[in-house]
Amino acid sequence: MERTLAPFAPYAYAIFRIIVGLLFASHGAQKIFGWFGGQPVPLASLFGVAGIIEIVLGLLITIGLLTGYAAFIASGEMAVAYFMSHFPKSFWPLENEGEPAVLFCFIFLYMATQGSGIWGVDAARGGARV
Repeated sequence: MERTLAPFAPYAYAIFRIIVGLLFASHGAQKIFGWFGGQPVPLASLFGVAGIIEIVLGLLITIGLLTGYAAFIASGEMAVAYFMSHFPKSFWPLENEGEPAVLFCFIFLYMATQGSGIWGVDAARGGARV
């Protein structure tokens, strides 16, 4: 199976990067603009700063620009979000509703090691591993 699917790995990763980046930006848009059923928060609040970070980094990851750096910072933001907001309620992500934060954290940590891959600005500029 691996031999059959291996040629498609770069394309699967590119689609993965684009979808994850858009989802992350959507969380920011929910906080900042109130889109997707959210409520806008003040920009100077902790949630406002998090929303700005999520929109900017989500869009950078989506287009594949400075992907490794953006993903590393996004991973850190999600780790902080988990330990500040979810962990005090309970240790287990299933109980404290922290599953999305944990998943985003480790997805972004993986993406930080992979860079933009194909279909990204970094790849077009000749730095696909950034």
